[in-house]
Amino acid sequence: MDWLIGLYYRLHNGVFGTLRHVDWLAPLALRLYLVPVFWMAGTQKIAGMDNTIEWFANEDWGLGLPFPALLAHLAAYTEAIGALLLLVGLATRWVALPLMVTMLVAAWTVHWQNGWAAIADSGAEDIAVRLGTARDLLREHGNYSWLTEHGNLVVLNNGIEFAATYFAMLLALLFMGGGRFVSADYYLSRLYPGSGTSRTKLLD
Repeated sequence: MDWLIGLYYRLHNGVFGTLRHVDWLAPLALRLYLVPVFWMAGTQKIAGMDNTIEWFANEDWGLGLPFPALLAHLAAYTEAIGALLLLVGLATRWVALPLMVTMLVAAWTVHWQNGWAAIADSGAEDIAVRLGTARDLLREHGNYSWLTEHGNLVVLNNGIEFAATYFAMLLALLFMGGGRFVSADYYLSRLYPGSGTSRTKLLD
């Protein structure tokens, strides 16, 4: 058994040890994935700020949050500016924190009551019936082929799935940083090493 475990770890270290040379790919991929997500969310809120504030304030069809004007501006600019910082990899760990908070607030106030899934399971009987009825109506009274040209009809469940996924990705960036060679943090840590290696590791 010992020789088998030893063989496994030799193989493991031989294969995965080489990945350290490209370990910057993971944080770069996470950052680039999240950039358009937060940029669109933030800029859309900013462009329609009056509607955003009303949505934050309204208790009947909105979020019913206190200080809606303040929170709407904070959420919108955190997302938009956060996207730009993620793009260049500047203050990656710092910006991950408020973005994680926005995801927690979104999950709790908007999505929690809808469960986990973002898109309802089309195989579930009640969802399948609704989709079938919608297809029949659209085929009879609308241009179904045009409506579905870019994708199939789905039922938006609006659960916490996306918010939780983005939170997990930001959590990974909080621990990894922006990545070697591909972030402003990495190069700033080389220009301003400060107290030495410990600070450098925190920045890159």
